[in-house]
Amino acid sequence: MTTDDRLIYLLFTAQQKLRTYLNGNLVADSVKVTITQAGILFLLRQQDGRTMTELSQIMNLDNSTITGLIDRMEKSGFVTRNSSPSDRRLSHIFITPRGQEEANKAKVVIRRVNEEVKKGFSSGEIETFKSVLHSFFKKFNSGK
Repeated sequence: MTTDDRLIYLLFTAQQKLRTYLNGNLVADSVKVTITQAGILFLLRQQDGRTMTELSQIMNLDNSTITGLIDRMEKSGFVTRNSSPSDRRLSHIFITPRGQEEANKAKVVIRRVNEEVKKGFSSGEIETFKSVLHSFFKKFNSGK
């Protein structure tokens, strides 16, 4: 059996397959947000009123991507955007009650898929995998 040691390719492929699978599960369960939008809602539940810049840094997305996501989420009624009273160039993003509902629905699906991911692996294998992933975060942390 030959092993594929193209780690970058394998990581990117696994991430894309997981994202596609998660988004499909969200749609199947009538959740109206994507996994990325759910991530934004989760961040706003932790700290409402984050700026667009904060969200883009935490999510590791460029400003234009965050702007497009927030535009669509605002149009759907999941968030509101308010200009900062001290600096009109800054927008603070707030989760709406509808956004809270979608975040709750998304959380159920994400937890279920997380359990699916772990199936078939021992707790030791899961801990080793988590350790490898955390080492990637440390190794490739770009000052964030």
